[in-house]
Amino acid sequence: MTTPTQPLPRRTALITGASSGIGEHFARQLAARKIDVILVARTASKLEALAAALHAQHGIRATVIAQDLTQPAAAQRIETEVNRLGLTVDFLINNAGFASYGEFHTLPLAHELEMIQVNIAALTDLTHRFLPGMVERRRGRVLNVASTAAFMPGPLMAVYYASKAYVLSFSEALNEEVRSSGVYVTALCPGPVETGFQDRAQMGESKLIAGNNPLLSPMMSADEVARQGLEAMVAGQTVKVVGRVNKLQTLTPRFLPRSLVPRMVKQTQARNH
Repeated sequence: MTTPTQPLPRRTALITGASSGIGEHFARQLAARKIDVILVARTASKLEALAAALHAQHGIRATVIAQDLTQPAAAQRIETEVNRLGLTVDFLINNAGFASYGEFHTLPLAHELEMIQVNIAALTDLTHRFLPGMVERRRGRVLNVASTAAFMPGPLMAVYYASKAYVLSFSEALNEEVRSSGVYVTALCPGPVETGFQDRAQMGESKLIAGNNPLLSPMMSADEVARQGLEAMVAGQTVKVVGRVNKLQTLTPRFLPRSLVPRMVKQTQARNH
């Protein structure tokens, strides 16, 4: 496994959505670099198993905070527990997020609002709680997991695409605000990744997942996405789009009539009949 281009000092990273997928690989790769981790997700048993494995393999401190980020008070509870344990968050990795698939007006409203709570509100809340300390100490990193979806509207996944556009814009703005302090905010923008994300979003029928479109980038491994994300975070890069094809896709909307882009995305994501 390739290591980041710059060595990481002994610090502590808080990772949301750490029980599986990209979040788990963030935790494993940071632990391998002797970074202590605070693991956040809903399921305590998964987090505890991962924490035990990371401690046994790498000797690092792995702290478990089981919280459901769909609950508005979750970020406050996380901060309270971090403070109670006397921990300092040097790296905040806002990785938790989910999607839904289908026409917006047919989807359960509660689920869409929960998505906004996790993808936008919790990310914003956690950043506001831990960023001031980084600025005061004049060191730290925030890594927000956005998506290539952030660069265009997304019919059939309207709220998800819009939420990731927020994450991208928010991250770029924050990075400009704080970078003179020695703190950097990075937006990581992967395309489709081999995780349980698609199953949870019930995207099995989407052409985006079926893999029969030669214009789409093949799914990347969560391990590789995490590796590139950490490299970008350490380097203080503002935006990191993972994959050459994905980079080209994020540029395409700039050269097309705005009215055409949603139609193209909808065709790409339509059900594979």
